[in-house]
Amino acid sequence: MSYVMPKEFAAKMVDAGESKIFMSTKDTLIRAFMAGAILALAAAFAVTIAVNTGNFLVASLLFPVGFCMLYLLGFDLLTGVFTLCPLAVIAKRPGCTWNGVFRNWGLVFVGNFAGAMTTAVMMAVIFTMGFSQEPNDVGQRIGVIGESRTVGYAAAGAAGMLTVFVRAVMCNWMVSTGVVAAMMSSSVSGKIMAMWMPILVFFYLGFEHSIVNMFLFPSGIMLGGEFTWFDYLAYNEIPVILGNLVGGLTFVGGMIYMTHFRESPKRNAHVNADTGLPAE
Repeated sequence: MSYVMPKEFAAKMVDAGESKIFMSTKDTLIRAFMAGAILALAAAFAVTIAVNTGNFLVASLLFPVGFCMLYLLGFDLLTGVFTLCPLAVIAKRPGCTWNGVFRNWGLVFVGNFAGAMTTAVMMAVIFTMGFSQEPNDVGQRIGVIGESRTVGYAAAGAAGMLTVFVRAVMCNWMVSTGVVAAMMSSSVSGKIMAMWMPILVFFYLGFEHSIVNMFLFPSGIMLGGEFTWFDYLAYNEIPVILGNLVGGLTFVGGMIYMTHFRESPKRNAHVNADTGLPAE
């Protein structure tokens, strides 16, 4: 595993944000569509494992395979561009504007949603034998997940909305850490190792990921879950998107930018100026 120093991958984060702002509409939509579709398939894979084994930890251990696949293929999730694109504007890269950031976010949202919905429809066909039978065990489980995380939050009122928002903040804290962690290595194996841990943490702890939910909740509605599109959007997707934005931009993008990309002058001699590591 070839380790990349924090100051170097901080610069890579700004470069990546700049690149995504200037990406063409066609490429942005295709890469977002594929990212949403692959992550949705990984979610279906994880739920299937949990149902068949009865062990959610095993499902969580294997779910990151989808995230690693889409990252290595160069596809984009909304959670990742929430973290990276603003850094190019804050760093005052030429031509990078907030309008460019919002354009990227809008296109990636559309692409992710279309990709996740495509996988949702295809998996619903499989779970119901082409909508000719009742959903199988996995399909029924997905319907229950959607109920508890929409009308369940709504029933708790303001406390429920606070909970879903905080879960979304912590989710993109971990997911964007996975995105950044992949920049810490120049080898494929190193990138996979670095990404796996934070994605495992987010999934096992049941945090709220806006693109995973773009698959789980529409699937739940198609498979007979007792909640509506309004419940999904009002009590889950919208607060989760806002929480993902806050979590990625503050706990990952903003923090790394401030301390590694815009590092303050050293205040004493107890630091190795060549490596940036504390002297021990």
